[in-house]
Amino acid sequence: MTDRAFPVFDLGTFETADSATKRILGDRVDAICRETGFLAISNHGVPQTVIDAVWRKAHQFFDLSPDDKQKARAPYKGYPYGYLGPELEALAKSRDVDSPPDLKESFNGGPLRQPTSITDPEALAFCYAPTIWPEQPNGFIEAWKAYYAALEDLAARVMRLFAVALRLPEDYFESFIDAPISALRALNYPEQPVPPKPGQLRAGAHTDYGSLTILLPQEGSKGLEIITPDGGWTAVPPVPGAFVINIGDLMARWTNDRWVSTLHRVVNPSPEDGGTARRQSLAFFHQPNWDAQISVLDACLVEGETAKYGPVLSGPYLMSKFKSTAA
Repeated sequence: MTDRAFPVFDLGTFETADSATKRILGDRVDAICRETGFLAISNHGVPQTVIDAVWRKAHQFFDLSPDDKQKARAPYKGYPYGYLGPELEALAKSRDVDSPPDLKESFNGGPLRQPTSITDPEALAFCYAPTIWPEQPNGFIEAWKAYYAALEDLAARVMRLFAVALRLPEDYFESFIDAPISALRALNYPEQPVPPKPGQLRAGAHTDYGSLTILLPQEGSKGLEIITPDGGWTAVPPVPGAFVINIGDLMARWTNDRWVSTLHRVVNPSPEDGGTARRQSLAFFHQPNWDAQISVLDACLVEGETAKYGPVLSGPYLMSKFKSTAA
């Protein structure tokens, strides 16, 4: 990636292609996921009106006074949903790296529905905990839910692409993600009137935990960086009209590290590059069903190779990672 453009994949073309063309396009995605696991998805089918509505409502929410935002705060440390104020999370801690808390605030929401089959107390207390909705702005909840539903559908379609890329049946992952425990996070990186503390970033270096992440960064913004195969950090530019997709730790485990869950961070650009300015993004973290067992795929093992990872359950794995990031 250091010497060529950031890869952009046309999802609509894939979805309407014949099986032979789908295999060719899937091979392209396989190559990208082997190298960095980051790509942009264009022609994704999510209505622009849905995107614009949630973006505007999130911006209006972060414009509220601290007291008004705190009315939607998570009720206790470790609660997954609701408002999380500035400097209350350090993502680098998920990798056992001690760092100052991240320079961001967020609003977080969980699944829109709870399957009747879910009875695990930990699942009910964590992934299916109620979202603490804000009282303002008007229309926030409706815009949020519409975007969440659209991104849940998009994630399922990307998983079909991933199945083809791994030479699996296109519907292979569907039984693992028919009741996903995904989360949507609106992120605001506030204006920085004073310099950050030594080592303090807008988001510390981390990998994501689930199957894939769908990111919508602010147009023209800077700061998102990933580690490339040569060990250097390189910028991930926002692509107009596209989402940035990256795979997470569970997909890396599923593929026995054939696909990489790439380390990424949000740095503080120089003041000349808008480093002190406010920045917003939306991140949808797609996570398989709570009780989905993630075991290394036979298709990702060459003859004589053994699995690097034992089976894990999606929900408990996510919960352990999430709790490790509290500042």
